[in-house]
Amino acid sequence: MPVVTRFAPSPTGFLHIGGARTALFNWLFARHHGGIFRLRIEDTDRARSTQAAVDAIFDGLQWLGIDWDDEPVMQFARAERHAEVAKQLLAAGKAYYCYCSPAELEAMRAEQKSKGLSTLYDGRWRDRDPASAPAGVAPVVRLKVERQGETVLADLVQGDVRVGQDQMDDMVLLRADGTPTYMLSVVVDDHDMGVTHVIRGDDHLTNAFRQIQLYRACGWPIPAFAHIPLIHGPDGAKLSKRHGALGAEAYREMGFLPEALSNYLLRLGWSHGDEEIISRTQAVTWFDLKAVGRSPSRFDLAKLSNLNGHYLRLTADETLAAMIEPLLRKSLDRELEKNDLNKLCRAMPSLKERAKTIVELAANAEFYVTKRPLPIDPPAAKLLDETGRRALVALSQILAALPDWRQDRLEQAVRGCAEAQGLKLGQVAQPLRAALTGRAVSPPVFEVLEILGQEECLARIGDCL
Repeated sequence: MPVVTRFAPSPTGFLHIGGARTALFNWLFARHHGGIFRLRIEDTDRARSTQAAVDAIFDGLQWLGIDWDDEPVMQFARAERHAEVAKQLLAAGKAYYCYCSPAELEAMRAEQKSKGLSTLYDGRWRDRDPASAPAGVAPVVRLKVERQGETVLADLVQGDVRVGQDQMDDMVLLRADGTPTYMLSVVVDDHDMGVTHVIRGDDHLTNAFRQIQLYRACGWPIPAFAHIPLIHGPDGAKLSKRHGALGAEAYREMGFLPEALSNYLLRLGWSHGDEEIISRTQAVTWFDLKAVGRSPSRFDLAKLSNLNGHYLRLTADETLAAMIEPLLRKSLDRELEKNDLNKLCRAMPSLKERAKTIVELAANAEFYVTKRPLPIDPPAAKLLDETGRRALVALSQILAALPDWRQDRLEQAVRGCAEAQGLKLGQVAQPLRAALTGRAVSPPVFEVLEILGQEECLARIGDCL
């Protein structure tokens, strides 16, 4: 029997970071075992579910390289199947109609609370004759949960977890309007999809015990459960937007690579020795639920940025140039020419050593493809004082006469100019950097000279003079 896992998000928002990790763990577990990974969209909350959110979930998973087998299952479309199972349980005497009105249930809870008792539903319609039902009350359908003993969940992450049957009430399967509840829909869908392993956040741990009751009542095999600790912020508090609990699309817009984000999510709660950089192929080979920890993981945007920088340096120069091209096109409000892209590719080995995101990489590269006259930022403007401009006048004459425009020759020329004027190298190189890039900080200035070319460099220096 093949391993079958599933990811079942609700389309009420984008693919958030916790959901992305859950999807990744399910995908890796299935692929590690040569099994099947399925996708289910739990769109039963019709008021909050949107097609835009569904599309964002698909897009986020695809961007992260998480592909699914078979067509996605839309839960709402299976409502008749869910109701059918509830009716089968009614016919088998394993479920019953409950005619309690909302007011009656509220009064029951208040009375039990005043006596210090549990406020769970007390089963008052469990064995009553429906013939005694009050007029005008549409009933719900409740499951007859076992009253004695306990349920033991052999969780693949949390270990054995026990809950007494007296802590579970007869849960509702069908609402008064005939619509199925979340608990019923999930169990029926997981069974019909052949799910063998339910891997999800540990905020669903209590749901597992109620769902097990339903599996037993239906006579279906119970899947293995693995409840993963949630992700917390660096301060140990529940992860929120201020920590970085954004949708996957936000990380793409922030300039993170999917390989880096996947690697980072993998290491949030799972480990393989001291390995930090783990390729997708290695992850599939190594992934096992035994290595998932029981403690919450802490999301650290700085660590993600550092990891992203590593993956940037591994990415081909041409690929990175293509990635930053749309950002530069938007920033400069023009199409990039072939010569612009050639410059970016030549500059990329140095640029990518200094950037941690695609956005930062684009910002650092912008001066290469900015049309003259170049904007000069305030720190660079300070370098273009009278001394700096006087050095550039002498240097421009030397550069204009230079026949060999290579880095080593350029460096010799700049050093010779500094010596001839009795200046330190920085007193010439820094104003030169400011004139060529509009900034006080840039890649090595001799490299910049070579990539921009003689004509462009002399023109930019001339603009500053």
